[in-house]
Amino acid sequence: MSIERARKYFSRFNLQDRMLEFDVSSATVELAAEAVGCEPERIAKTLSFVVNDSCILIVTAGDRKIDNSKYKAQFATKAKMLAPEEVEDTIGYGIGGVCPFGINEGIKVYLDESLKRFSTVFPACGSANSAIELSISELEKYSNFTSWIDVCKER
Repeated sequence: MSIERARKYFSRFNLQDRMLEFDVSSATVELAAEAVGCEPERIAKTLSFVVNDSCILIVTAGDRKIDNSKYKAQFATKAKMLAPEEVEDTIGYGIGGVCPFGINEGIKVYLDESLKRFSTVFPACGSANSAIELSISELEKYSNFTSWIDVCKER
């Protein structure tokens, strides 16, 4: 996992000093919330899916899960996550540190409506022990997102 890749990406915007590194794992929503000191729902988790032989990323609030019928309506296919062994080569970050920043070329990023409830959220920064606090407008800007979508269900 490459926190250095994320650091290089954020240095282009002079934001690398806002990155947080922890002495503990932040690889799951619960661990990340504990490490950051926030509610689990404010963790912005990045999920990787295969759509028509291409990879997409969907960033959702930590307390939400993909709603299969909403996903199918949005993308005209069943939700199929990228195989764990393909994640790092395809996206540029490994499981536990997947984020929408400085990713490999050709990957579309979608932001789920569930994030709009918050003024700031905490996505990972390329490793299983990192995060950055971003406003929703900063998340839009630095993720180079394609669009907002609504593909989650409440728990």
